[in-house]
Amino acid sequence: MELAPEYELADEVPSVEEYRALRSAAGLSPKSPAAAEAGLPNSWASAVVRIAGGEAVGMGRIVGDGGCFLQVVDIAVHPDHQRRGVGSAILGRLLTRVQEDAPDGAYVSLFADPPGRKLYRRHGFSETTAEVGMALIVRR
Repeated sequence: MELAPEYELADEVPSVEEYRALRSAAGLSPKSPAAAEAGLPNSWASAVVRIAGGEAVGMGRIVGDGGCFLQVVDIAVHPDHQRRGVGSAILGRLLTRVQEDAPDGAYVSLFADPPGRKLYRRHGFSETTAEVGMALIVRR
């Protein structure tokens, strides 16, 4: 599915404000300004979809070491723009970068919420049974 003409997809990192607003609008957990300021510049790849006027309506990033391990994170689309191919376009752009720049054998992973599983399967991801996702959240 191609993006409608009113959308523009770019290889860019969202601003801290855009990042936090899109995460909130899409129902993802909030991130502090300090966390976003520290993390965003360390993106291995990033893509943003904007509409006319420049408003960011979708984003996605890949983080990792650039060789052995990469993780897809922050796939978020504003609810007013969901189901229009925005998320698929973002993920497709990020995976093109993986195919072009990641070395052979790089392990690309993600954590998928139930609504996103179909999207990720369409782009070649499969559920694993060999590993169990685990997380630790720093609390201060």
